[in-house]
Amino acid sequence: MFGRSLFAVFAVVAVASGCGGGSESYASIVDKAKNDKKLVIGVKADQPGLGLRTPDGSFTGFDVEVAKYVAKQLGVEPSGITFKETVSANREAFIEQGQVDMVVATYSITDARKQKVSFAGPYFVAGQDLLVRADDGALTGPEALNGKKLCSVAGSTPAQKVKTEYAKEVQLQEERTYSACVDRVLGGQLDAITTDNVILAGYAAQHSGKLKVVGKTFSTEKYGIGLKKDDTAGRKAINDALEKMFSDGSWTKALQASVGASGFTLPQAPQLERY
Repeated sequence: MFGRSLFAVFAVVAVASGCGGGSESYASIVDKAKNDKKLVIGVKADQPGLGLRTPDGSFTGFDVEVAKYVAKQLGVEPSGITFKETVSANREAFIEQGQVDMVVATYSITDARKQKVSFAGPYFVAGQDLLVRADDGALTGPEALNGKKLCSVAGSTPAQKVKTEYAKEVQLQEERTYSACVDRVLGGQLDAITTDNVILAGYAAQHSGKLKVVGKTFSTEKYGIGLKKDDTAGRKAINDALEKMFSDGSWTKALQASVGASGFTLPQAPQLERY
């Protein structure tokens, strides 16, 4: 009996100390950054210009540059960052489970998500749009999607917004990633993809001459940095880091280097929404 109890204790300790490498053992991401000089950051891996895994396994894009800048302000050098791929459907779970310390992954701030995680930012404001084949002249906006096949990803809300507000007869198709949606639109199985314009611009640039962004935004999407619920100190520190990134020119430089080549019109830095 004693042996079983002792084994159970060891098992609990092992799970508590080794589940994912996130911030679960610290009250705040600030403490982990200061003490460990390491952070695990969730990013997208298949979004050109924003979060993309390269053939050598490293990550590039605007979100990645924002993450590096914020981490450095918290006291963590790039060599101390472990980037972990996230998809839209698992971002809250990764934060809640401590698998990541923060998420910088085109993560729109919503009231529903605030019930599960905290947000700093926004660090970018995008607008929902459509990506279609370059030779498609019929799809001029969301209201033209009745009877068409529209793709988005699981855990994201844009496609449902189209069906609810613009085209009740649109056929929705969910994929795990936007790159899977892109493949199906290029192959002719689906007609359009909907998500934020800056994400779509990256794919249009990657498939130049084959895809185009319609250019008619119909929402406002505020990208925030997600972190553990009620980490007030962490949220303040990340907001302070973003404010510095906006003011010292690093934000504009990172955005230009990441998505400027796509022809995307670069906006001004957004206003932080501290709470």
